[in-house]
Amino acid sequence: MNEYASLLSDAVLRHRARVAEHSARIEAELASKVKSEFIANMSHELRTPLNTVIGFSKLLSQHQQRRLPDKEIIEYATLISDAAGHLLSVINDILDISKMQSGKYTLDSHELNVGKILVASAESFRMLTTEARIKMQISIAPDLPAVRGDALKLKQVFTNILANAVKFTPADGIVSIESRRTGTNGVVILIRDSGLGMSAEEIEIAMTPFGQVDGGRSRWREGAGLGLPIAKALIELHGGRLEVRSTKGTGTDVAIVLPARDSVNAVSSTEMASDRGLSA
Repeated sequence: MNEYASLLSDAVLRHRARVAEHSARIEAELASKVKSEFIANMSHELRTPLNTVIGFSKLLSQHQQRRLPDKEIIEYATLISDAAGHLLSVINDILDISKMQSGKYTLDSHELNVGKILVASAESFRMLTTEARIKMQISIAPDLPAVRGDALKLKQVFTNILANAVKFTPADGIVSIESRRTGTNGVVILIRDSGLGMSAEEIEIAMTPFGQVDGGRSRWREGAGLGLPIAKALIELHGGRLEVRSTKGTGTDVAIVLPARDSVNAVSSTEMASDRGLSA
Protein backbone atom coordinates (compact mmCIF):
# COMPACT_ATOMS: atom_id res chain seq x y z
CA MET A 1 0.00 0.00 0.00
CA ASN A 2 2.85 2.35 0.87
CA GLU A 3 4.56 1.52 -2.43
CA TYR A 4 1.34 2.26 -4.35
CA ALA A 5 0.95 5.59 -2.53
CA SER A 6 4.56 6.47 -3.32
CA LEU A 7 4.10 5.67 -7.01
CA LEU A 8 0.86 7.67 -7.11
CA SER A 9 2.56 10.63 -5.41
CA ASP A 10 5.42 10.53 -7.91
CA ALA A 11 2.96 10.39 -10.80
CA VAL A 12 1.03 13.38 -9.47
CA LEU A 13 4.25 15.36 -9.01
CA ARG A 14 5.40 14.53 -12.54
CA HIS A 15 2.00 15.55 -13.90
CA ARG A 16 2.09 18.85 -12.02
CA ALA A 17 5.61 19.49 -13.29
CA ARG A 18 4.49 18.84 -16.89
CA VAL A 19 1.48 21.17 -16.46
CA ALA A 20 3.68 23.89 -14.95
CA GLU A 21 6.24 23.48 -17.73
CA HIS A 22 3.48 23.65 -20.37
CA SER A 23 1.96 26.78 -18.79
CA ALA A 24 5.36 28.44 -18.57
CA ARG A 25 6.05 27.65 -22.22
CA ILE A 26 2.69 29.11 -23.31
CA GLU A 27 3.28 32.27 -21.24
CA ALA A 28 6.76 32.62 -22.75
CA GLU A 29 5.39 32.19 -26.27
CA LEU A 30 2.65 34.78 -25.63
CA ALA A 31 5.16 37.21 -24.15
CA SER A 32 7.41 36.71 -27.16
CA LYS A 33 4.51 37.27 -29.56
CA VAL A 34 3.44 40.46 -27.77
CA LYS A 35 7.03 41.69 -27.76
CA SER A 36 7.43 40.94 -31.47
CA GLU A 37 4.15 42.72 -32.33
CA PHE A 38 5.17 45.70 -30.20
CA ILE A 39 8.58 45.98 -31.85
CA ALA A 40 7.08 45.67 -35.35
CA ASN A 41 4.43 48.28 -34.60
CA MET A 42 6.84 50.71 -32.94
CA SER A 43 9.31 50.28 -35.78
CA HIS A 44 6.63 51.53 -38.16
CA GLU A 45 5.31 54.27 -35.88
CA LEU A 46 8.72 55.70 -35.02
CA ARG A 47 10.76 55.21 -38.18
CA THR A 48 8.18 56.45 -40.69
CA PRO A 49 7.76 59.99 -39.29
CA LEU A 50 11.47 60.09 -38.46
CA ASN A 51 12.29 59.30 -42.09
CA THR A 52 9.96 62.14 -43.09
CA VAL A 53 11.83 64.56 -40.82
CA ILE A 54 15.24 63.44 -42.11
CA GLY A 55 14.22 63.37 -45.78
CA PHE A 56 12.63 66.81 -45.99
CA SER A 57 15.25 68.34 -43.68
CA LYS A 58 17.90 67.15 -46.13
CA LEU A 59 16.04 68.78 -49.01
CA LEU A 60 15.88 72.06 -47.11
CA SER A 61 19.58 71.86 -46.24
CA GLN A 62 20.38 71.68 -49.97
CA HIS A 63 18.61 74.97 -50.64
CA GLN A 64 21.87 76.67 -51.64
CA GLN A 65 22.60 74.05 -54.30
CA ARG A 66 19.05 73.89 -55.61
CA ARG A 67 16.95 76.94 -54.98
CA LEU A 68 13.52 75.94 -53.71
CA PRO A 69 10.36 77.96 -54.30
CA ASP A 70 8.85 79.48 -51.15
CA LYS A 71 5.80 77.28 -51.61
CA GLU A 72 7.90 74.10 -51.42
CA ILE A 73 9.83 75.35 -48.40
CA ILE A 74 6.58 75.97 -46.53
CA GLU A 75 5.23 72.57 -47.59
CA TYR A 76 8.39 70.72 -46.46
CA ALA A 77 8.50 72.60 -43.15
CA THR A 78 4.83 71.73 -42.53
CA LEU A 79 5.47 68.04 -43.23
CA ILE A 80 8.47 68.06 -40.88
CA SER A 81 6.44 69.73 -38.13
CA ASP A 82 3.56 67.28 -38.62
CA ALA A 83 5.85 64.24 -38.51
CA ALA A 84 7.77 65.54 -35.48
CA GLY A 85 4.52 66.22 -33.65
CA HIS A 86 3.31 62.70 -34.36
CA LEU A 87 6.62 61.27 -33.19
CA LEU A 88 6.43 63.23 -29.93
CA SER A 89 2.82 62.07 -29.42
CA VAL A 90 3.81 58.39 -29.81
CA ILE A 91 6.72 58.78 -27.39
CA ASN A 92 4.52 60.57 -24.84
CA ASP A 93 1.91 57.80 -25.08
CA ILE A 94 4.57 55.15 -24.48
CA LEU A 95 5.88 57.06 -21.47
CA ASP A 96 2.34 57.49 -20.10
CA ILE A 97 1.48 53.79 -20.34
CA SER A 98 4.87 52.90 -18.81
CA LYS A 99 4.24 55.21 -15.83
CA MET A 100 0.78 53.70 -15.33
CA GLN A 101 2.22 50.19 -15.39
CA SER A 102 4.93 51.11 -12.88
CA GLY A 103 2.46 52.85 -10.54
CA LYS A 104 4.22 56.23 -10.79
CA TYR A 105 1.43 58.14 -12.54
CA THR A 106 -0.14 60.98 -10.56
CA LEU A 107 -2.97 63.45 -11.17
CA ASP A 108 -2.98 67.16 -10.41
CA SER A 109 -6.58 67.24 -9.20
CA HIS A 110 -8.63 70.43 -8.89
CA GLU A 111 -12.28 71.43 -9.09
CA LEU A 112 -12.98 72.19 -12.73
CA ASN A 113 -15.59 72.85 -15.42
CA VAL A 114 -15.50 69.76 -17.60
CA GLY A 115 -17.80 71.41 -20.16
CA LYS A 116 -15.18 74.04 -21.01
CA ILE A 117 -12.49 71.39 -21.38
CA LEU A 118 -14.75 69.37 -23.65
CA VAL A 119 -15.55 72.37 -25.88
CA ALA A 120 -11.87 73.36 -26.11
CA SER A 121 -10.95 69.79 -27.09
CA ALA A 122 -13.65 69.72 -29.77
CA GLU A 123 -12.66 73.12 -31.19
CA SER A 124 -9.11 71.88 -31.77
CA PHE A 125 -10.59 69.51 -34.38
CA ARG A 126 -12.76 72.14 -36.06
CA MET A 127 -10.40 72.79 -39.00
CA LEU A 128 -9.78 69.07 -39.54
CA THR A 129 -13.49 68.21 -39.56
CA THR A 130 -14.21 71.08 -41.96
CA GLU A 131 -11.55 69.88 -44.38
CA ALA A 132 -12.83 66.29 -44.09
CA ARG A 133 -16.45 67.43 -44.57
CA ILE A 134 -17.48 65.96 -41.22
CA LYS A 135 -20.24 67.66 -39.25
CA MET A 136 -19.46 68.19 -35.56
CA GLN A 137 -22.35 68.65 -33.12
CA ILE A 138 -21.77 69.82 -29.53
CA SER A 139 -24.39 69.83 -26.78
CA ILE A 140 -23.34 70.82 -23.25
CA ALA A 141 -26.04 70.89 -20.56
CA PRO A 142 -26.33 74.33 -18.86
CA ASP A 143 -26.61 72.74 -15.38
CA LEU A 144 -23.42 70.69 -15.69
CA PRO A 145 -21.87 70.35 -12.20
CA ALA A 146 -18.19 70.91 -11.44
CA VAL A 147 -16.03 67.81 -11.01
CA ARG A 148 -12.66 67.12 -9.45
CA GLY A 149 -9.90 66.10 -11.79
CA ASP A 150 -6.78 66.93 -13.77
CA ALA A 151 -7.71 69.33 -16.58
CA LEU A 152 -4.75 68.40 -18.81
CA LYS A 153 -5.38 64.67 -18.45
CA LEU A 154 -9.11 65.01 -19.13
CA LYS A 155 -8.30 67.04 -22.25
CA GLN A 156 -5.94 64.24 -23.29
CA VAL A 157 -8.80 61.74 -22.85
CA PHE A 158 -11.25 63.79 -24.93
CA THR A 159 -8.61 64.46 -27.61
CA ASN A 160 -7.73 60.76 -27.92
CA ILE A 161 -11.37 59.76 -28.34
CA LEU A 162 -12.22 62.59 -30.74
CA ALA A 163 -9.13 61.82 -32.82
CA ASN A 164 -10.40 58.27 -33.35
CA ALA A 165 -13.93 59.46 -34.09
CA VAL A 166 -12.75 61.94 -36.74
CA LYS A 167 -10.18 59.57 -38.20
CA PHE A 168 -12.66 56.77 -38.88
CA THR A 169 -15.65 58.85 -39.94
CA PRO A 170 -16.01 59.30 -43.72
CA ALA A 171 -16.93 62.52 -45.52
CA ASP A 172 -20.47 63.76 -44.81
CA GLY A 173 -20.46 61.81 -41.54
CA ILE A 174 -21.29 63.15 -38.07
CA VAL A 175 -19.35 63.34 -34.81
CA SER A 176 -21.54 64.37 -31.87
CA ILE A 177 -20.47 65.38 -28.38
CA GLU A 178 -22.97 65.50 -25.54
CA SER A 179 -22.50 66.14 -21.84
CA ARG A 180 -25.09 66.10 -19.07
CA ARG A 181 -25.55 65.75 -15.33
CA THR A 182 -26.06 62.28 -13.85
CA GLY A 183 -28.59 61.46 -11.14
CA THR A 184 -25.77 61.42 -8.57
CA ASN A 185 -24.42 64.90 -9.51
CA GLY A 186 -21.67 63.45 -11.63
CA VAL A 187 -21.11 64.05 -15.35
CA VAL A 188 -21.63 61.74 -18.31
CA ILE A 189 -20.01 62.52 -21.66
CA LEU A 190 -21.11 60.79 -24.86
CA ILE A 191 -18.97 60.96 -27.99
CA ARG A 192 -20.62 59.37 -31.01
CA ASP A 193 -19.54 58.99 -34.62
CA SER A 194 -21.15 57.61 -37.77
CA GLY A 195 -17.92 56.00 -38.89
CA LEU A 196 -16.67 52.52 -39.71
CA GLY A 197 -17.55 50.97 -36.38
CA MET A 198 -16.06 47.89 -34.73
CA SER A 199 -17.07 44.35 -33.92
CA ALA A 200 -16.92 43.05 -30.34
CA GLU A 201 -13.57 41.42 -31.09
CA GLU A 202 -12.19 44.64 -32.55
CA ILE A 203 -13.31 46.64 -29.49
CA GLU A 204 -11.37 44.21 -27.29
CA ILE A 205 -8.27 44.72 -29.47
CA ALA A 206 -8.69 48.52 -29.45
CA MET A 207 -8.85 48.55 -25.63
CA THR A 208 -5.61 46.54 -25.36
CA PRO A 209 -2.34 48.52 -25.16
CA PHE A 210 -0.67 48.60 -28.61
CA GLY A 211 -3.71 46.92 -30.17
CA GLN A 212 -4.37 47.94 -33.79
CA VAL A 213 -7.74 47.65 -35.52
CA ASP A 214 -7.58 47.77 -39.31
CA GLY A 215 -10.08 50.47 -40.19
CA GLY A 216 -9.28 50.52 -43.90
CA ARG A 217 -7.45 53.85 -43.56
CA SER A 218 -3.85 52.70 -43.36
CA ARG A 219 -1.49 55.60 -42.86
CA TRP A 220 1.36 56.46 -40.54
CA ARG A 221 -0.89 58.77 -38.52
CA GLU A 222 -2.98 55.83 -37.31
CA GLY A 223 -1.09 55.79 -34.01
CA ALA A 224 0.49 53.28 -31.71
CA GLY A 225 -2.71 51.72 -30.42
CA LEU A 226 -2.54 53.49 -27.07
CA GLY A 227 -5.22 56.19 -27.37
CA LEU A 228 -8.19 54.27 -25.96
CA PRO A 229 -6.25 52.27 -23.32
CA ILE A 230 -4.70 55.49 -21.97
CA ALA A 231 -8.08 57.26 -22.02
CA LYS A 232 -9.72 54.42 -20.10
CA ALA A 233 -6.88 54.26 -17.57
CA LEU A 234 -6.98 58.03 -16.98
CA ILE A 235 -10.74 58.02 -16.43
CA GLU A 236 -10.38 55.16 -13.94
CA LEU A 237 -7.69 57.16 -12.12
CA HIS A 238 -10.36 59.89 -11.79
CA GLY A 239 -12.67 57.36 -10.15
CA GLY A 240 -14.87 57.13 -13.24
CA ARG A 241 -15.44 54.65 -16.03
CA LEU A 242 -15.21 54.54 -19.82
CA GLU A 243 -17.31 52.23 -22.01
CA VAL A 244 -17.22 51.63 -25.76
CA ARG A 245 -20.19 50.43 -27.78
CA SER A 246 -19.94 49.98 -31.51
CA THR A 247 -21.58 48.34 -34.50
CA LYS A 248 -19.65 47.43 -37.62
CA GLY A 249 -20.54 49.80 -40.44
CA THR A 250 -22.72 52.03 -38.24
CA GLY A 251 -20.43 53.90 -35.87
CA THR A 252 -19.03 53.99 -32.36
CA ASP A 253 -20.30 55.41 -29.04
CA VAL A 254 -17.91 56.18 -26.20
CA ALA A 255 -19.45 56.92 -22.79
CA ILE A 256 -17.41 58.56 -20.03
CA VAL A 257 -18.83 58.85 -16.51
CA LEU A 258 -17.11 61.08 -13.94
CA PRO A 259 -18.27 60.95 -10.30
CA ALA A 260 -19.58 63.89 -8.27
CA ARG A 261 -16.82 66.16 -6.98
CA ASP A 262 -17.59 65.31 -3.33
CA SER A 263 -17.57 61.55 -3.89
CA VAL A 264 -14.44 61.04 -5.98
CA ASN A 265 -12.73 57.77 -5.19
CA ALA A 266 -9.58 58.16 -7.24
CA VAL A 267 -7.56 55.00 -7.82
CA SER A 268 -3.78 55.03 -7.63
CA SER A 269 -1.98 53.88 -10.76
CA THR A 270 -0.33 51.14 -8.69
CA GLU A 271 -3.72 49.70 -7.70
CA MET A 272 -5.04 50.08 -11.25
CA ALA A 273 -2.04 48.30 -12.76
CA SER A 274 -2.42 45.44 -10.28
CA ASP A 275 -6.18 45.07 -10.77
CA ARG A 276 -5.94 45.10 -14.57
CA GLY A 277 -2.85 42.92 -14.83
CA LEU A 278 -0.75 45.73 -16.30
CA SER A 279 2.28 45.26 -14.11
CA ALA A 280 5.37 44.04 -15.86
